[in-house]
Amino acid sequence: MKKIGLIGGMSWESTQVYYRIINRKVNEKLGGYHSAKCVLESVDFAEIEEFQHRDDWNSLTEAMVEAARNLEKAGAEFIVLCTNTMHLCSREITQNTNIPFLHIAAAAGRAIQQQNIKKVLLLGTRFTMEMDFYKRILDQNFGIETLIPDKQDRETVHRIIYDELVKGNIKTESKQAYRAIIDKAVKAGAEGVILGCTEIPLLIQSGDVNVPVFDTTRIHAEMAVEFALK
Repeated sequence: MKKIGLIGGMSWESTQVYYRIINRKVNEKLGGYHSAKCVLESVDFAEIEEFQHRDDWNSLTEAMVEAARNLEKAGAEFIVLCTNTMHLCSREITQNTNIPFLHIAAAAGRAIQQQNIKKVLLLGTRFTMEMDFYKRILDQNFGIETLIPDKQDRETVHRIIYDELVKGNIKTESKQAYRAIIDKAVKAGAEGVILGCTEIPLLIQSGDVNVPVFDTTRIHAEMAVEFALK
C-alpha cells in the first residue's frame, strides 16, 4: 500500500470527509483491521481565504508548494489536494515535487465519462466556476461541456460556501437555493452536476436533484485509494 499525502484544512470540515472515505474504502477493499497509510499537511484556512479574496495567487501557490514538499519529505508517495479551488496551483505543485499528483478534475472527468454524459453544471467557489483550469481539463481530456450559473447565482453559490459550509452550517434555505440553480441548468441542457467544491456535498446529495450528482470529494478520495492499492 502506498502512503497517501493529503493537503487539507481547506476547510477541515471537508478534509475529515476525505479521511473517513479513504479509510473506509481501504478497509472495504482489504478487510480485517486495514486502514490507509497517510500523512496530512493541514493549513490554516484563514490565511488561505485571505489570500484568495485578495487574488494573491503567488502566496497561495507558495503555500501549496510548501505543503506538497512537506508531504514528500514526510514519506508520502503521491499527493491528494483536498480542495477543488486550490488545484489552480496544480502545475506548480507537480513542477516542484517528485511524486505523482492526483488531479480532482481528472477524477471527476473519468466518473462523468463512465456515465456517457457530455454536458454538466459546475458548482464551486467563484474561482473554480469562473476560471478555466477545471473546464479545460473536462473539455480537452474528456470532451465534456461545462455550464456555470449566471453571475447572480455564482455569487449565491460562493457566498454559501464561505459564509456557511466551511463553518459546518447547513441551512434548508441554502439547499433550496442550490436546487433552484441546478434546476435552471438542467432546463438549459445539463445532464449532471459537479459538486466542484469539497464542502458542497455537506449540503447537496444525489437524492436532492433529478440528474446524476458528481461528488468530487468522494470521487477524488476513492481514486486515491485505487492509486494507493495498485
